[in-house]
Amino acid sequence: MSLLTRYISMFIGLVWLGGLTGCATTPQQIDPFEKFNRHVFAFNEDVDRALLKPIAKTYKAIVPAPVNKGIGNFFSNLNDVVVVTNDILQLKFKQAILDASRLLLNSTIGIFGLFDVAAQNDLPKNYEDFGQTLGYWGIKSGPYLILPLFGPSTIRDTLGWGVDTWLDPRVYYANSEHANVRNFVISTNVLKTVDGRARLLDMEQILETAALDKYSYLRNAYLQRREYLVYDGNPPKKEDAFDLDDLFDDLKETPNESMQSPAEIGEEVDIL
Repeated sequence: MSLLTRYISMFIGLVWLGGLTGCATTPQQIDPFEKFNRHVFAFNEDVDRALLKPIAKTYKAIVPAPVNKGIGNFFSNLNDVVVVTNDILQLKFKQAILDASRLLLNSTIGIFGLFDVAAQNDLPKNYEDFGQTLGYWGIKSGPYLILPLFGPSTIRDTLGWGVDTWLDPRVYYANSEHANVRNFVISTNVLKTVDGRARLLDMEQILETAALDKYSYLRNAYLQRREYLVYDGNPPKKEDAFDLDDLFDDLKETPNESMQSPAEIGEEVDIL
């Protein structure tokens, strides 16, 4: 992400969030930019088909699995700097200590994060970012937004992404006077993009099969996951949401031996 992109994203986010704080998000506010978003989504899909996907396929075919895993671990370790910082900003001090221990262990014994030694010592990976921190302090997500080349986001998460970029240790070497250092930063950014795309290849067939409307499917999945992360796996139940289990509980008083619970129905669907 360029400096200009970061500044623009942070400015837009600050302006929008100024009107969102303390306000509830209505269904109409979730995707008011849908027409624009769909155009950007189509553009991203074209770029992916023409460039990213072919490179990712080649990358996955030639890179051995252990090397691929090490590359993923390396970038995950860099991300732990972001995680620890946002742990502290969310007052999760116990988690911050554990995540800092994970970062230290993997950066040293794990050789700059190439090996996830921490996971083998009961220090699992956590996911925290500044977008989640804003959500923790009550800032609403704002409208859904598709970013050119970068994909799904929201106004809040775009601002959070801009802030988190400054926490990446590599950003401070991007303008180094030494060409080798600059080239290393650029090459790792390219590698991160290709590696991330390659990891999505296995999921792509499932997505194409499951989604009647790929845009809506990805939007809903993204927003639900972000809400899940903001609330640490316990998002508040929406009052207007339809809950099949609640409906079944209400109907249990009605004598009907053939009535099945949602879990039983789900098991039969899996079998079919």
